[in-house]
Amino acid sequence: MRQVIYATSALCALILVLTIGMLVSCEHLELPNQKVAGDANGNLRVNVFQIEQTPFGNVTRAAVSETCTRLNFLVYDESGSRMKTVNQVSSDNAFGNASFQLEEGNYQLVVIGHSANGNPTSTNPQKIQFTNATGFTDTFLYSEGITIGQEQLNLQISLKRIVALCRFIITDDYPSDVAKMKFYYTGGSGAFDAYTGFGSVASKQDVTIDVKSGQKQFDLYTFLHEQSSNISLKVTALDATGNELSQRTFDVPMEQNHITWFSGNFFNGTGASSTTVSGVTVNIDWAGETHLSFQL
Repeated sequence: MRQVIYATSALCALILVLTIGMLVSCEHLELPNQKVAGDANGNLRVNVFQIEQTPFGNVTRAAVSETCTRLNFLVYDESGSRMKTVNQVSSDNAFGNASFQLEEGNYQLVVIGHSANGNPTSTNPQKIQFTNATGFTDTFLYSEGITIGQEQLNLQISLKRIVALCRFIITDDYPSDVAKMKFYYTGGSGAFDAYTGFGSVASKQDVTIDVKSGQKQFDLYTFLHEQSSNISLKVTALDATGNELSQRTFDVPMEQNHITWFSGNFFNGTGASSTTVSGVTVNIDWAGETHLSFQL
């Protein structure tokens, strides 16, 4: 009888050990939608769970890509030297998750969400720069100081919009010889300071768009040097060979995380003209909107 009791106790102990082993092992399993890019088993793990008002939790990767198609995870030391980088596109299995192995100490973690044609230059955290070639898009930022100790640091982060948007709308018909619209604007920036979220250089932003499809709405993004300021916008209609057909200049008020809707008849006039405008209304997706009309 005593042998049976010992055997039963030994069996129970074995089952307990196996169960605990399975539970411990399960803590390190990663589901397909929780893959991590970067250093395997790093002591800093970062999960992007929200972009502005777009939660990652219960939406598909395709839905997330409607907000941004690229994520850049960057780690800088206290002197501003870039230590680690993970760049992702929305088709990556690990999109939104990154891991880094770092020595104990203090760092600046920067995560950027955007939909440009390439990644920004990020060697200097105070001059993270997009170019006319990569394009300027809706851009979101997380930037915080972190401390790495002996224990693994797991962060769930939310990115906030740091751009201002001019939504330029042409309300009249295109003349038959117009093939392209060129938008050249100054007063904003194509680069931003990761510590402040504001523009850090005086940029000359230049966007040319083929309008054979009849496109009438054009989104022009910039990083402002402060919460609100004006940009100088020159709009030029071009023919198929790049010859100038019509040109107008505007002084457009902008605000970070706001849309300036700017609309009017562009072609019903002659020569170049200059216009200054003002006015504001509110929107729930962005922090606010400004609705403006330009006149001939």
